[in-house]
Amino acid sequence: MLALFAPVLFLLLASLIMLASISWPIALLQLLWATVGVGVVVLLRYWDWRSLLNYRWLTIGLYLLLLAVLGFILLRGPLVRNVRGWLVWGPLMFQPVELMKVVLILLYAQFFSYRHIFIARLGTIFASLIFFAVPAGLTLVQPDLGQTVVLFAIWLGYLLCSGLPLRRIMLLVGLLAAAGVMLWFVGLKDYHRARITAFFYPERDALGINYSLAQSKIAIGSAGPWGKGFGQGTQTQLGFLTVPSNDFILAALTEEWGWSAALAVLAAVTTLVISILRVGLRAPQNFEKFVCLGVALVVGAQFLLNAGSVTGLLPVIGIPFPFLSHGGANLLTLFLLLGMVNAIRTQSTHA
Repeated sequence: MLALFAPVLFLLLASLIMLASISWPIALLQLLWATVGVGVVVLLRYWDWRSLLNYRWLTIGLYLLLLAVLGFILLRGPLVRNVRGWLVWGPLMFQPVELMKVVLILLYAQFFSYRHIFIARLGTIFASLIFFAVPAGLTLVQPDLGQTVVLFAIWLGYLLCSGLPLRRIMLLVGLLAAAGVMLWFVGLKDYHRARITAFFYPERDALGINYSLAQSKIAIGSAGPWGKGFGQGTQTQLGFLTVPSNDFILAALTEEWGWSAALAVLAAVTTLVISILRVGLRAPQNFEKFVCLGVALVVGAQFLLNAGSVTGLLPVIGIPFPFLSHGGANLLTLFLLLGMVNAIRTQSTHA
């Protein structure tokens, strides 16, 4: 239990300290969402998720409902940070794609629990692709490339961990390459293509498309081992660093607390992912194992995408750092997933 929750508590503490340095109201709001999230984990502790195997219609129903919501906000939703992917009630905002991650994990856990022995069949691969492709397409059109990539990581991770034969993997690689070329010309917006192109030429247009990355590198490069201190980060406090409370919070934390703090954060996320996978390995049923795999995929994908973006190792696509970035929807979703893993751990221990 300690290995599962200690990394989360460390990340939340680091988040609250960093957000307090940026804005006390944001830090207090993050604390409120974290408190609600802990309550979710407690409520789910003794929930028997194995019963969902007998209610596949419920998962399908939630999946279809969320597809309808994604379609509705695409047509009628407000534009928030150039993305039409939010439900807004007064001061409250929520991204339905966050819940889609949870439902997709449950859907794939059910699907592969029954179908993993037929994974080599093209029909099985195609069916799993459809489950991912429909919500991913709606999310990409919003346009939210970051969340689309996370959904893709869930599908691909399940597929590769289900024992897909090498010849099918090679076929899949070819199809994905062709889909990537088509997506480049048809699915991506101009600024998405500009960001991806800028990744290969980071020295160009430092005041334009590469501005966020340039400021992130300055913040990280000037930090030193112990940083500049609470509230002393020049790039963070003077507004040079883009979205320091969310997409670039790792760069902000590094600037004020140093490379040592950044390494501690990376170690905490790595420990959390390994702990989630261990819970899955000890679970008695395939369904539970696949649920833990999905949670590890979400946490790991968001971690790699965010850390890669702020360091220039990956294109900047805008994705929150797990349990560190500010944001109620993403934080509650992560706590919901963590609660599912903890319920599986509790049931496996008492089995």
